[in-house]
Amino acid sequence: MKPPIHSSVLLAFLLAASLPLRAAPRADTRLDAGWRFHQGDSTNAAAADFNDAGWLAVSLPHNWGWEQAQAGKDYYRGPGWYRRELDLAPESGRRYFLKFEAASLVADAYLNGQPLGEHRGGFGAFCFEITKQLSPGGTNVLAVRVDNTKFPDLAPLAGDFSIYGGLYRPVHLIVTGTEDFTPLDHGSPGVAWLQTSVSQTQAVLEVTAQISNADRRSQARTLTATVFDAEGNRIAGAEQNITLAHGDTAPYFLRVTVPQPHLWNGRQDPYLYQAVVELRAADEVLDSVAQPIGLRYYSVDPTNGFFLNGQPYHLHGVDRHQDRFNKGWAVSEADLDEDIALLKEIGATVVRCAHYQHSDYFYSQCDRAGILVWAEIPQVNIIRDNPAFEITSTGQLRDLIRQNINHPSIFAWSLFNEVGNGPTEDPHRELQDLKIIANGEDPTRPTIGATCVSTLPQMNKIPDLLGWNIYPGWYSGWGTKDDFGESLDARRNDSKSGGICISEYGAGANVTQHEENPKQPATAGQWHPEEWQAIVHESAWAVMKTRPFVWGTMVWCMFDFGVSTRHEGGVPGRNDKGLVSYDRQTRKDAFYFYKANWNSEPMVHVTSHRFTDRTNAVTDVKIYSNAATAELLLNGASQGVRTNDGNAVFIWKSVRLQPGENAVEARAEKNGVPLTDHCVWTLKAAATRLP
Repeated sequence: MKPPIHSSVLLAFLLAASLPLRAAPRADTRLDAGWRFHQGDSTNAAAADFNDAGWLAVSLPHNWGWEQAQAGKDYYRGPGWYRRELDLAPESGRRYFLKFEAASLVADAYLNGQPLGEHRGGFGAFCFEITKQLSPGGTNVLAVRVDNTKFPDLAPLAGDFSIYGGLYRPVHLIVTGTEDFTPLDHGSPGVAWLQTSVSQTQAVLEVTAQISNADRRSQARTLTATVFDAEGNRIAGAEQNITLAHGDTAPYFLRVTVPQPHLWNGRQDPYLYQAVVELRAADEVLDSVAQPIGLRYYSVDPTNGFFLNGQPYHLHGVDRHQDRFNKGWAVSEADLDEDIALLKEIGATVVRCAHYQHSDYFYSQCDRAGILVWAEIPQVNIIRDNPAFEITSTGQLRDLIRQNINHPSIFAWSLFNEVGNGPTEDPHRELQDLKIIANGEDPTRPTIGATCVSTLPQMNKIPDLLGWNIYPGWYSGWGTKDDFGESLDARRNDSKSGGICISEYGAGANVTQHEENPKQPATAGQWHPEEWQAIVHESAWAVMKTRPFVWGTMVWCMFDFGVSTRHEGGVPGRNDKGLVSYDRQTRKDAFYFYKANWNSEPMVHVTSHRFTDRTNAVTDVKIYSNAATAELLLNGASQGVRTNDGNAVFIWKSVRLQPGENAVEARAEKNGVPLTDHCVWTLKAAATRLP
């Protein structure tokens, strides 16, 4: 039996306030099921009559390499093939496209043995038109060769993360009329809403629509752009009569002014409008693209920090990699929803999506959650000073911007991460070219870079904004945890305009390893006690929050992630600097430290929950809470009340445990809400020396 095409929602958006028009003839269908996969190359696998009966049956998203990488082993980097049948008979007056949300790293697609094209870059979407390649009889075979080999022209050339292979995000069949907002513009929606001027009184939006006419005749049409509020009321709009040249794809422009806009105000009020662009012939909608947009304005003051909608708005949050334990990059929307929920729980106002373009779904959920996004391309550590590398890097930057330009959460386009932390060639010319491209593609957002080197000071001044990756208290070259303040002050003026953000900082933690009064461990060693990570973050946050020129802080990293080459902290194949475990099941103590500082919802947490087996009868007890005071009880007896030190930390010194089990309980109250947390520690009897 041939696999069915699983339908999804139409992209067309018609509101009750609209005229009684026919639904726009655009459909979007996800092709999740019915695939067969072969790891390795295969002769003639693109041919329609190729026998793939022996291949593995898989569904998308799918990837390879994670099984070995997360165990700390070498993993396969090479080609793999995917095939599936399409029961699809082409209809006159319709156009058919295949959109791939991502394929790592290079994809070559074929339909019925005919090449559709190649895409180089493992993180952005891409699209091919298949109208002419479709079989009139309706039986078609799609074949895709995906290759995650390390290519010399394709970033990333290095990096502390694993590069899995496969079709690890969804594939879509898109059907339109002969005239459409083209999905072939770098896999974008074909429509950009640039927020050229936004204030409390009005928002001016410049709309660019890339319209394609596959008809043999020129056509007189009407282009409309409309903004609806969250209740579906028409707020503003514009239209113009246009003429589409036959066989042409061209940009068309409208300006829409929204009076008294309800601003998208981050975590406090992430208000979204619905923006709809339609192509019409009389009263018929020929094509329609609808997207949520949030109206906002922001700036960075080198002395006083980040401002959102004219008000101070500190960016504090995390970095995030997209992989997950036992899944690699092939994560579900439910997985992404869980990541967003954890970001909201900790109280993050910003997330740096490292070190590449993340999924459109994740960016969309950040829009809805009010979490600002640093969006990045995979220019990591090493740049090659040659035309081929620059061409692919330029393509990845254009993919990132054109596909995601309408996400209100994205506040900056990143050009690089830690270039120079490795044997790079001269990066200056390429990075200047990339900045020019980014500013031209989107003049409404700044560029940014993340650096860890002082040896390329002019490189650090190329982007509009600059982030520093610093690790006092972890990597020995950065000094101790007490060196954070000095490190920040020394870098204050390294950016083009002054002021910096801290784009990475942190320490590793294995939640099964514990130590009282730990010292700074060996980074590459096998001992990463959870308590040390918390101490580093306490020291870092205390000094960063007092320096307004540090306009943003991002913890490395929100989640543990896979790195095949790491063998440390007692777990192979793991970077354990996450605030949450790789499988998202365990929040580390440092997570609760930031939750106490960033989230206003009442909370209390006893640290070292998992440090259950004790050998020292006298110990300190530490509690995190956003309450003003907290009380410690040991075996039901009060140990006294402590006052918040301003950093959400409460400490009881030299508490004496009794032999056997000890019930440790924290009590607090905030806004009339009683709070409690407890755990049990067992003091083991001293060992007896035998005669």
